[in-house]
Amino acid sequence: MENQTFVDWDGQIISLTWQPYEQLKASDLVTSVHGYCFFDGKLVLVQVNGRGFNVPGGHIEKGEVPEQALRREIYEEAYIEGDLAYIGAIKVDHSENERFMENGKYPKIGYQLFYRVDITKCFPFLRQHETTARIWVEPEEVPYVMNDHEIAMLVLKEAVANKKMGSTIE
Repeated sequence: MENQTFVDWDGQIISLTWQPYEQLKASDLVTSVHGYCFFDGKLVLVQVNGRGFNVPGGHIEKGEVPEQALRREIYEEAYIEGDLAYIGAIKVDHSENERFMENGKYPKIGYQLFYRVDITKCFPFLRQHETTARIWVEPEEVPYVMNDHEIAMLVLKEAVANKKMGSTIE
């Protein structure tokens, strides 16, 4: 599997490149953060309204640093807390996107940050935000449950390889 692919997001063709452990510069624009969250070898996936099952994550709010945003997102979407380990970034490049809007919501080149999360606390799933279900999946079953681009499987592979021993839920 290559580190680059092209996706069609709402009729826009966008290049995605997986960059494991890429250290970004302060000037690089981070648009979102995502967590591959594990407990007892299983990955938590959440069903987001209208998007199917995926890992928890989302946009960084004004004043947040990426790790704060991810802690907020994994709690809001999966009702969990955990230890974070940065595993890399996906470069989202609109350079070849003919429908790209220069002053739109996203930068021409932005980054989505990815973390492995070793779950330390799991709370009751309350469905108070944008997710309607939370499931626990064996990593090898993820391609059959999560409908996402092929780069997501590279990120999963890195997250599994970054295993931290001894996670427990309090």
